[in-house]
Amino acid sequence: MITRNIKVKKIGELKLIGIRVVCPGDQYIIEIPKAASKLKERVHEIKDLINKQIQLGAFIAEDTTGDLDGYWVGMEVEKIEVIPPGMVSLTIPPQTYVSSFYQGTNHGIRDAYRDMHEWAEINGYARRRDLWHLEKFYRFDSGEQVEVELLDTVESK
Repeated sequence: MITRNIKVKKIGELKLIGIRVVCPGDQYIIEIPKAASKLKERVHEIKDLINKQIQLGAFIAEDTTGDLDGYWVGMEVEKIEVIPPGMVSLTIPPQTYVSSFYQGTNHGIRDAYRDMHEWAEINGYARRRDLWHLEKFYRFDSGEQVEVELLDTVESK
């Protein structure tokens, strides 16, 4: 596992088109890679794509129900006009994140998050579990090895 470059960054509004995954908590580690593969196969259907090499995962860390429950696997688009059949859209407002780059197995992401949360606490940031958190995947062809920027929403204490 490699975790590096923990820092704070602000990101403007993001528009995503992709696939929403809703399943029991212990199944996300299995179902998210499946959705990512399906989205990769269908990426040609998405209009106004910004970068077809990068997938984004979005979720709210707090236990939620209904419209906010689950994990979104998406691609960033310039505008949302046409949503392909079986896909959904999501707009994430501008937010402040603690950011860390992680490279390793899917199972090691939890440890990377723990390191990030400790860093945020030490540096005076409070985690916002009620807002959108992001995972920006640069390599997602295999659930075993990923390259991802983890973006955890925070605010200054």
